[in-house]
Amino acid sequence: MEDVAAAKRGNQKIRDMVLSMAVIGGVVAVIYTVIPHDEKADPLKTVDYRVELSTAQRSAPYPVLAPQGLPKEWRATSVTYRGDEGKAWHLGFLDPNREYVAVEQSTAAPDKYVPKVTLAAKNTGRTQRIGDAAWQVWKGEKYDALVRTDKGATTVVLGTAPDDRLTEMANSLKAKAPQGS
Repeated sequence: MEDVAAAKRGNQKIRDMVLSMAVIGGVVAVIYTVIPHDEKADPLKTVDYRVELSTAQRSAPYPVLAPQGLPKEWRATSVTYRGDEGKAWHLGFLDPNREYVAVEQSTAAPDKYVPKVTLAAKNTGRTQRIGDAAWQVWKGEKYDALVRTDKGATTVVLGTAPDDRLTEMANSLKAKAPQGS
C-alpha cells in the first residue's frame, strides 16, 4: 500500500512540474508577444561625444583631436577620457562600410602605448603625409594604424578599415570641438 502511495506522490510531483513549466512557458510567450521588439534594428547605438570631448579638451595637457567634416555615415560608437591612465582619449567609429576606426591619444610612452592600443601592430618604417603632418604606418594582425607624436601626446588612428579610411579619419582630425556632431 505504501508503494502505491509513493508512486502516486511521484506522479503528482511530475504532473505539478509539467503544469508549472506550461504556466511559465505561457507567461514567457505572452511577454514576448506583448513587448515590442524590432529584430531588424541596428544593435549598435551612435553616441554623442561632445560632452566628453569638451571635458577632455579642458583636462588634457595636449590638443585633443576629434574629426570634423566626416560624412554622416560615419557613426561614433564609443568615447572615453581617462585622466588617470596617461591622459588617454579614445573615440571609436564605424565607417560607412561598418568597419572600425578609432582615434587614440595619450601622454603615455609611445613605445608601450602604440602596441597596446593597436593590439601588437608593428611600425613598418614607412611614413605617410596627411595634411601637413607625417604619420608612421603601422601594420598588425588585428588593427592597422597611423601614428604621430606631437605636442606631448601620441595620436593613433587605428582600425579594421582599409588604409584610405584611416587616412580619411586622420585628415579630418582637428583640435577644436566639432559643430553639431
